[in-house]
Amino acid sequence: MSVQIESSWKAVLKKEFNADYFQQLANHLRTEKELKKTIYPPGPLIFNAYNSTPFEQVKVVIIGQDPYHGPEQAHGLSFSVPDGVPPPPSLQNIFKELESDLGLRRPNHGNLTHWANQGVFLLNASLTVRAGEAMSHAQIGWAQFTDATIHALASKRSHLVFLLWGKFAQEKAKYIDAQKHLVLKAAHPSPLSAHNGFLGCRHFSQTNAYLVANRIQPIDWSL
Repeated sequence: MSVQIESSWKAVLKKEFNADYFQQLANHLRTEKELKKTIYPPGPLIFNAYNSTPFEQVKVVIIGQDPYHGPEQAHGLSFSVPDGVPPPPSLQNIFKELESDLGLRRPNHGNLTHWANQGVFLLNASLTVRAGEAMSHAQIGWAQFTDATIHALASKRSHLVFLLWGKFAQEKAKYIDAQKHLVLKAAHPSPLSAHNGFLGCRHFSQTNAYLVANRIQPIDWSL
């Protein structure tokens, strides 16, 4: 089927778009819309992570679980919210770690597009969610699609940094050759777990050190 997505990703994931499960996924979303269900993010932003960070430009991968399910929060980038929306608690902890690790002042917004445009691939394992119902689209096929995305990056690229925060993201390590890439693991930045190893992990400075060591332009994490 034809999907509106950045051309390099469209080529890399062509097999997925033509698979039966993806057709069923698309049908599921159409049915929910016909039933007047509200789905986040809005249709044009479902593939925002892919459209913001083309395949060959990816340097860092940050894996989230599913989009925010509150009004106006989700815009297709994991952990990010649009301008004008207060940063949710997990994102506030990410900013705390940035301040501790790199001395960066906490921003007054939660829009991470600046990261995405530099090669930070902000991927949620599910690309959609029903309003007010966390994980409501976790079983409709997105996991197969995003696992294929991670596998493609891990197999076709080299010297990427994968930031795996929390048990859910860490399960994706099985797709990644740690000899070929840098895999950094920590607790999830959620207030429920951030003090169990996320705060103090220094993943941002470690990421840039690895990129520089491999002659790759580091990320400007300031926002």
